[in-house]
Amino acid sequence: METLEFIIYPDGRVLEKVTGVKGTDCMGITDKIEEELGRVLSREATAEQFAANVLEEDASVSQSQFSDWS
Repeated sequence: METLEFIIYPDGRVLEKVTGVKGTDCMGITDKIEEELGRVLSREATAEQFAANVLEEDASVSQSQFSDWS
């Protein structure tokens, strides 16, 4: 599940935390929000940023030929 968390400090700083998004997709999700909030002072990569997106494939295998071995 993708989650965006914001902590707004009394001095106006905003801490933004993205979880549940693998790779660099999180930057695409937060670009427009960051434009509205103002200048980005820093970014810290999480372990999820370095995780690869894994596509699940159909694991069923059908056998179309039979062996001559008995």
